[in-house]
Amino acid sequence: MFRPIDMHCDTLMLGILQEKKGGPQADLMKMSGMVDFERMIRGNYMAQFFAVWMLPPGHEKWFGCSFEDEEYINMGTKIFNQSVAAHQDIAAAAKNADEIRRNFLNGKISAVLTMEDGRAVDGKLENIKKFYEDGYRAMSIIWNNENCFAYPNAWDAEAHKLGLKPFGKEAIQYMQELGMLVDVSHLNEGGFFDCVDILKKPIVATHSNARALCNHKRNLTDEQLVALAKNGGITGINFGPEFSNADTQTAESNDHDINQTAAQLAKHARYIADKAGVATVALGTDFDGISGNLEIGSCDKMYILENALRKEGFTEAELDMISYRNALRVMDEAMK
Repeated sequence: MFRPIDMHCDTLMLGILQEKKGGPQADLMKMSGMVDFERMIRGNYMAQFFAVWMLPPGHEKWFGCSFEDEEYINMGTKIFNQSVAAHQDIAAAAKNADEIRRNFLNGKISAVLTMEDGRAVDGKLENIKKFYEDGYRAMSIIWNNENCFAYPNAWDAEAHKLGLKPFGKEAIQYMQELGMLVDVSHLNEGGFFDCVDILKKPIVATHSNARALCNHKRNLTDEQLVALAKNGGITGINFGPEFSNADTQTAESNDHDINQTAAQLAKHARYIADKAGVATVALGTDFDGISGNLEIGSCDKMYILENALRKEGFTEAELDMISYRNALRVMDEAMK
């Protein structure tokens, strides 16, 4: 049965902004965006990774308020913990695959706390340890700006090949020693290949698609997909139209009229499975971080993707792999 484990959403950002602007206390049970506990249950979810996305420089122009990193992280952590505590009858935090399985057997959905952009690590391993102790179990080491780990994806071919910084090489090994997933979504190609060359345990690209089908700098090349498969890692199909719709091609677009269809998403899954094996395909919707004309724009509509994947020829066993088994396998191997 299709039981989604979605490796990335930005829903906590909505709650943080709501509270910062004087609104009511945020509660993941019911949110105004694309993901909440109520709709996860309707969508037959097993687990959702909730990311604290570190707002980039200049974010006050976008959101009408500004944050220091520590304040922002603390607010996201608080909303996550308070929401889970308030709804213990239906939801529970999970820090590894066994806890997700146990929660499922107890009739509960799981919530996993993650971070998008390792900027707040600030070049200090002790900060990674602190985030781990605070419950964070995955970190995308970069977003779209250079940080202490590495360099971001880039249209410029030479910039795209820059490798990890010395601290980044040390830090990703430390993350795996702790049992924190190393997330390479948003990382450039040079940094990606450093990760697969250095690390012995699987890595994840929580929300990245196939470059061959949609030529965006954020998507993975065939070479990357093959390397990811050899590493034992997975990539989560990203529902953002600019990453799934081939018509967007290489253009940077803020066009909210770009279409996303379940058929497009299923084609990315099919391509990745054919190129790197179905064991490399997972889910990473990027809900609440995407916009456009979305055929699947809410977590209770994942059945639409399930049907599209069937039309692409995936078997029931393969649907299980894509929806949850691949994610659990990687968590078993790389999380503690």
